[in-house]
Amino acid sequence: MTTQNEATSERVVLVGVVRSQAELDAGNESLDELAQLAGTAGAEIVDRFIQVRTTPDPATYVGKGKALEIVEVARDLKATAIIFDDELAPSQGRNLEDVAGVNPLAPDALKIIDRTGLILDVFAQHAHSAEGKLQVELAQINYMVPRLRGWGEVMSRIGGSGGGGASGPSLGTRGPGETKLEIDRRAIARRLKKVKEELKEVERTRKVKNRQRERTGAPQISLVGYTNAGKSTLLNALTDAGVLVENKLFSTLDPVSRKLALPDGRPVVLTDTVGFVRKLPHQLVEAFKSTLEQTIHADLLLHVIDGSQADPADHMEAVNEVLGQIGAGQVPRILAMNQVDRIGPEAAAGLAARYPDAIFVSALKGQGLDGLLDAISRHLAASQTIAEYVVPFDRGDIRSQLHELGEVLEEAGAEEGWRLMVKAPRSVLGKFGEFVAPFTPPGGPENGNGPE
Repeated sequence: MTTQNEATSERVVLVGVVRSQAELDAGNESLDELAQLAGTAGAEIVDRFIQVRTTPDPATYVGKGKALEIVEVARDLKATAIIFDDELAPSQGRNLEDVAGVNPLAPDALKIIDRTGLILDVFAQHAHSAEGKLQVELAQINYMVPRLRGWGEVMSRIGGSGGGGASGPSLGTRGPGETKLEIDRRAIARRLKKVKEELKEVERTRKVKNRQRERTGAPQISLVGYTNAGKSTLLNALTDAGVLVENKLFSTLDPVSRKLALPDGRPVVLTDTVGFVRKLPHQLVEAFKSTLEQTIHADLLLHVIDGSQADPADHMEAVNEVLGQIGAGQVPRILAMNQVDRIGPEAAAGLAARYPDAIFVSALKGQGLDGLLDAISRHLAASQTIAEYVVPFDRGDIRSQLHELGEVLEEAGAEEGWRLMVKAPRSVLGKFGEFVAPFTPPGGPENGNGPE
């Protein structure tokens, strides 16, 4: 007997382009990931194509002849969509719909979807907080605007995740809102303005909470990594956070923060963030930049890597690229090579040789966590510095914050105000730069190491 899910499942064909035969393996890995994304969105993969060509065809991505072949195969297999492993230009999407010879608004239309549209669809399913939903909608609108003419007519059906009839909305047409977006430039402009205003208000609330958390004086550590690398599992293992863990891409979109006591007794705040992926749409990077700001201001990044991957370097490069885009490329980090329970001794030895500074753990099995906590403690201890501050007597608020956020080694009243010598992480001391004063610590000026 066929279940409702089986009856309504999307049947999709995947298409990618590589520049040479030498890139076929990389192309297949990228299509494997595209298949995971499609599966997360609820689709069934019925076929896949990789074409070798020096550059994607500017008109139809794969060339008109190949496009006709793919459309014919898709129809024979009763596919409902063709998904391309890159972001298509609006003209390419329109031309591919012309090749398919269908009306995009017809219920049985063979949809043309690109990688960006698919990722936006997955994000729409997994956004639960008010901020997450607004961020996804902002990214969708920015993606939709250049596609309002011709290709993207199907975008007019974007609706709430609960809409679309008994079977729900189809692949590539989901949205986080409850009302449909009219394909009209003035309506889009009004909606875009409203989303940005609502997002600013939500961001203000979150920033207030972040400032309150910072006042505790606890160093901030952000978990970063490729999607599905095991960040949420590691957060649960270290803090008993109870975060839902799913074997799906982008199962975590909304940041989750938990307190953690290190072996030396130092409290820290550990935050799980959205995972990254190859070719992460720039619309999403821009929309989620405010959420990712806490990564920029973190004292330490815990870069979680799936050590069971054939070559983690590709995933690491994708993560580093996004960190660079959001301005977090220079934040200190520790590499946590996760899922080592899934690899043999020989593979582990090879990874250890390639990444000698990495800490090998299994968040699922609880292996190596003590070593990881020790590494975090050592890093934070080494990153602390000493600075002297002169705080005017009418700025008791600053004096209180220095006591809260650092260890006050010396304090005395002076003509110009309180003079405090404070030991704390550089990121904490740097917030009070206007009050810093040169000082000569015991042993001579050569021992000074004010905040950097």
